[in-house]
Amino acid sequence: MYIILLGAPGAGKGTLAKMIEGKFDIPHLSTGDILRDNVNRKTSVGNQAKDYMDNGKLVPDDIMIQMVKGRVLEEDCKTGFVLDGFPRTIKQAEALRLIFNELDIKIDAIFNLEVSPKTIIERLSGRRTCRNCGAIYHIKNIPPKDEGKCDKCGDRLYQRDDDKKDVVKERLIVYKAQTKKIISYYEKQSSFCEIDANRKADEMFMEVCKSLGRKSRNG
Repeated sequence: MYIILLGAPGAGKGTLAKMIEGKFDIPHLSTGDILRDNVNRKTSVGNQAKDYMDNGKLVPDDIMIQMVKGRVLEEDCKTGFVLDGFPRTIKQAEALRLIFNELDIKIDAIFNLEVSPKTIIERLSGRRTCRNCGAIYHIKNIPPKDEGKCDKCGDRLYQRDDDKKDVVKERLIVYKAQTKKIISYYEKQSSFCEIDANRKADEMFMEVCKSLGRKSRNG
């Protein structure tokens, strides 16, 4: 089963992808994880990406495309995957289409998580991350047992700069400008489906499962 998740920062793509991964036994491909893995392993594209990141620049489409293609070609992706955070531009979408054609992959579903700016700001501005192990909490939804401390390793929690309200608002402006064309690119396809992401993750997951069940029955 091959699935693409679209949605703004804070829409719940990562959480939903993990639930899909567990239910359907397919890997969750996060572009952030793919990027970090290539940088840590010092691959050719990872070293190129690091140069841009170290200078505070966005990693170019061509490099991200190479990384995603390399990950899709790995053994665990042969029976399916859920792709989270890619594509973000028309160039990436076109490259992904060519990759899928080359590998004879047919996308089963493209889910666009629709969520209000208010909900996103509440979700991201309340998020706290462990400096040591990277565990993520939320001051209201998933609070740690001891305020400001990670349940897993006991290290201090902090608020990432890109989770602060003013920065989140800017991220949403950038997202809207970037992805409006992506939504138009995909929404005419029969595999496209919009999901109300203002709800809890388990409610979204139930809708995703129902949609996948309908698509399976319809061939």
